[in-house]
Amino acid sequence: MIAVRRRLVAILLTLLALCDLNDGFVTATAADDVGYQKEVTVREATRMDWVFAVANQSRVDSPAEWLEGYESTKQRYELFVPPTSKANSKGKKGKGANNEGLPLVLFISPSEQPAGWSQLQAVCQQKGILFASPFNAGNNTPAPKRIRLVMDVLDDVRRHHKIDPDRTYLAGFSGGARIACGIGFSLPELIGGVMPVCAAGDLREEPWLRHRVIDRLSVAIITGTQDFNLGEVSRFRGPMLTEVGVRTKVMVVENLGHGIPDSKVFAEAIDWLDAGVADRRKLAQQYPASRIGSDSALNREQSAKALLEEGKLRLGQPKTLYAGLMQLQGIMQRWPDLKTAEDAKQLLSEYDARPEHPWEQDDITEQRRFLIARARSLDAYASGELPPQYANQRREMLEAAINLWVLVIQDGQNEKAVSEAEKRLPELKKRLQTP
Repeated sequence: MIAVRRRLVAILLTLLALCDLNDGFVTATAADDVGYQKEVTVREATRMDWVFAVANQSRVDSPAEWLEGYESTKQRYELFVPPTSKANSKGKKGKGANNEGLPLVLFISPSEQPAGWSQLQAVCQQKGILFASPFNAGNNTPAPKRIRLVMDVLDDVRRHHKIDPDRTYLAGFSGGARIACGIGFSLPELIGGVMPVCAAGDLREEPWLRHRVIDRLSVAIITGTQDFNLGEVSRFRGPMLTEVGVRTKVMVVENLGHGIPDSKVFAEAIDWLDAGVADRRKLAQQYPASRIGSDSALNREQSAKALLEEGKLRLGQPKTLYAGLMQLQGIMQRWPDLKTAEDAKQLLSEYDARPEHPWEQDDITEQRRFLIARARSLDAYASGELPPQYANQRREMLEAAINLWVLVIQDGQNEKAVSEAEKRLPELKKRLQTP
């Protein structure tokens, strides 16, 4: 009996040595454990194409200087795993399990410490959402390392939990918000939306990637009435995304400065992001390559082939012909060394050889749409109130807006936009002359 008691005491002492209590949850060392974990170590390098979020090609090897001194298995992150994860563990099905997987919010901090948990704790606990936030992913970390670290963390969570990509949301504050947008707009098949706080980002230049973001992602941008980035978010980034067709919501929180809002605001934002889930699932049924589940990790060849098959499918319908051709072009640009790129180039050549090119009008129409949207949003940003730290950039922004409106007039095809440009140019030029 004494021996049994000693063994029990020893077990309890061991458990106490391994764990401590934090906010009512056990801080542990393994990403598989349920509850709040103050520090988890990445166990394997990401399988995901993180390089494409930094460059315009998916290279086999990144430049050595990008990751100098970086080791994936030395990276750490904060993690919360809701109790519902036990019913959603890899390979488990049955009553109480969600076969689509669990939602995830991955929050990117502007500092070297993780951020967002104290504000998101209540909503994550109530809604059964996983939460992760990397250490050492702040503004002082070079962009390639920062992006690689986020992708290492995302894939580490995906390896050990059944995650729903349609409800995976990249979030971040300030500089972290810009990184969240950069990754999300580059690799939209991995996530369902972006939730940037007090900053945002722009879409990439590749037409097929823009189409993917427009078709798949939801973007909930949060700012405050006292945030110095309020103008950028509410007059420029948000309206620009909305006008080109991205499902976008700008949330302006009363009396919030440049900071992270409370759980109530995040609950509203996540509910809105979740409202787009049905459309994301429908898109994935039609075009499987638009979505990569947590149990999948395609290599370069597989990714290129999947995109090629989708491109061919789109070519079969007049409505999506242009989008399909842009996907073929994207394959050539992203994986120029693969045979799939040669196949895509051959298909493009066949379409170029046709006597009629109906897609060219679609291309012009899209370029015009983006031109007008940028002219309007940049005009609104440059013409409105700017905080002191951005005041010296007003002249440059006004000149850029003027140049865009001039192009709208030269194009001359959108009567409403031309009329708007003719009214705005004198105002902008007058503002430009004001000291």
